[in-house]
Amino acid sequence: MRKTLLCSAALVAALGACAQKNTTAVKYAQYITVADAKKHLSIIASDAFEGRETGKPGADKAAAYLAGEFKKMGLQAPVNESYFLDIPLTNTAFTLKSVTLNGTTLTYGKDYTSMGGTGTQTVKASEVVFVGYGTEAELANVDLAGKVALVIAEPKPGTTVDNSNPRAAMMAFTRLVQGIRAKNAALVLAVGTVTQGSMAGKQSERITLKQANPRPITPRPLALTVTSAVADQLLKASGKTYEQLKASPAVQTVKADVTADYETVVKDAKAVDVLGFLPGSDAKLKEEVLVFSAHYDHIGMEPEDTPGDRINNGADDDGSGTTGILEIARAFTQAKKDGKGPRRSILFLGNVGEEKGLLGSEYYSEHPVFPLANTITDLNIDMIGRRDPAHEKTPDYCYLIGSDKLSTTLHKISENANNTYTKLAVDYKYNDPKDPERIYYRSDHYNFAKHNVPIVFYFDGVHADYHRVSDEVDKIDFPLLVKRAQLVFYTGWDLANRDERPVVDVKNDMPANRN
Repeated sequence: MRKTLLCSAALVAALGACAQKNTTAVKYAQYITVADAKKHLSIIASDAFEGRETGKPGADKAAAYLAGEFKKMGLQAPVNESYFLDIPLTNTAFTLKSVTLNGTTLTYGKDYTSMGGTGTQTVKASEVVFVGYGTEAELANVDLAGKVALVIAEPKPGTTVDNSNPRAAMMAFTRLVQGIRAKNAALVLAVGTVTQGSMAGKQSERITLKQANPRPITPRPLALTVTSAVADQLLKASGKTYEQLKASPAVQTVKADVTADYETVVKDAKAVDVLGFLPGSDAKLKEEVLVFSAHYDHIGMEPEDTPGDRINNGADDDGSGTTGILEIARAFTQAKKDGKGPRRSILFLGNVGEEKGLLGSEYYSEHPVFPLANTITDLNIDMIGRRDPAHEKTPDYCYLIGSDKLSTTLHKISENANNTYTKLAVDYKYNDPKDPERIYYRSDHYNFAKHNVPIVFYFDGVHADYHRVSDEVDKIDFPLLVKRAQLVFYTGWDLANRDERPVVDVKNDMPANRN
């Protein structure tokens, strides 16, 4: 009993100590301000940066701005005296040059859209194979090798399909096209609405990390969605309309002249992560590194023929997080100038390519400037400037993800920082492994966590302006952005100055990939 009483007394004393504010930390947290945050974000999310798409001039401008701010603050340039870590990329660009049916050139977006293809080819055919609804039975005994296939892109009568779920409908459409591609068709024409398959476009680019031994591109047949009016034009020589053929969808071959011209060009590309380094003050602990990360890239611009605003400014995603690390860097560098600098070293990491598949952070985790064995934690900020619909009545909140996935110590540090200083309503909804959004796998912290580096991910949730041109600076709640950034700062202050680093004491049971 006495032993239990002593432990309880010690626990109470420890909790009491945790509840006491560190006045030095409080002083420097005040350097994270609404005015300064607004100044940075108004530049980062301006039209001049053109949506900050990886591999485009706008992202280069954002990188230069970050590096310039790091230099002003006195952060060291740790990549051979540069703030830039080159991220070698491969750009695979697809261009659909033209499509003609019976001598008439079709108009993209009006007559057809594209699911894309790979390789470079000009398809010419004088006949089309109609395969009905493209069911397994309809495709079983038909030879489509090198031919043009015409298919009805809607559920076969009697088939149960949840049309209220756009994702399910798109997956069903994709499976339909894949089934025909598997028969080695040269071109797939799916009759449906022109919104189907529009994820590829007439021109599209895919950015990936450059591989030392890249696999050759496997040619993949072009697939288009065409309107029923185009199908009628295609069938003109047969004397039948599309509706007549649809009414009795037997597999058959019809005469029609079809030409499609497309190409795929693969070339090297480059972007940069931006690194600013603050050396620690403790002779021993300065070898250990705390990382604050945020991705500065976004999704760029809508196609040139898009009416109205074309620029996806990404004020919240992730201009807000990028602004957050600039503000946190300002607080820590000021403390350093005043002789109150952190005992451990700190890396401020602006990642590129997050929107393309976490590319910048993946490259850094595989080619770290500072050993991952010495990296004690990554505090990753991705969207901290808005509220989601679930929190309209509880505005002072933040989603925290991952704090308990690898380290019980880190989770306690995180909880204590909030309970002592910011007192936000912490929501762990997305920390649930069963949550369908799988947010834990969708930002740059993941590439640290998969190497057993403990992480905390700070997030404001998904709102109506996510990945839209309407994600603008005037919708940012700057006082809330500041409060969330201060939570990250206080958590980092503890991590950078405590005697012991967080212990990795939770088994890493993450899948080998995040898909």
